[in-house]
Amino acid sequence: MSRQPDPNRRNEQSRQAILTAAADLCAEVGYAAVTIEAIAARAGVGKQTIYRWWPSKAAVLLEYMQRIREEQAGFPDTGDLMADLLTQTTAIQRLFSSDAGAVWRGLLIAAQSDDAAADGVRDLLERAIVEATERLAKAQKTGELREDADLETTVEIVFGPLYHRWLLRSRPLPKAYMRDVLKLVFDGLKPAPEGR
Repeated sequence: MSRQPDPNRRNEQSRQAILTAAADLCAEVGYAAVTIEAIAARAGVGKQTIYRWWPSKAAVLLEYMQRIREEQAGFPDTGDLMADLLTQTTAIQRLFSSDAGAVWRGLLIAAQSDDAAADGVRDLLERAIVEATERLAKAQKTGELREDADLETTVEIVFGPLYHRWLLRSRPLPKAYMRDVLKLVFDGLKPAPEGR
């Protein structure tokens, strides 16, 4: 007796093929040059299949980034804030140098003029900020971080230089960059020694 193909499995395979095709094209030709037609051709599906699931290329690529984020979600918590920040920022730096980095750069640029892309980018960033502030709040409780440090500003201080250099491409982004940045800012974030 022959089995009928599972349509759910086929749909998931098509969906994954579309996400992969969109990301690959974005890395190859840049966000602006990616079209729904090109994604469909690369994925081996019809345009109508893509439009059934997503309203735009930004929506396709946002789902791709959401999947990447789910794979890497969670802020490390070893009990050593400096080590955890270095682990997290180094992971982001690696992501920036991958094909996913090309997708993220394209979405950040698109977010400046596309409200739907801006909403999706903001949602992804807000989840990452919540994870980071929760880890920083724990560090405040354990005395690793100044009690009066504003946590959202601290996130901007820690992650801002990485985004700045990566987005503007103003200077090289060496492997040890975030170690140097964290050394520069961390003394200002530590509590003052007793008696001072």
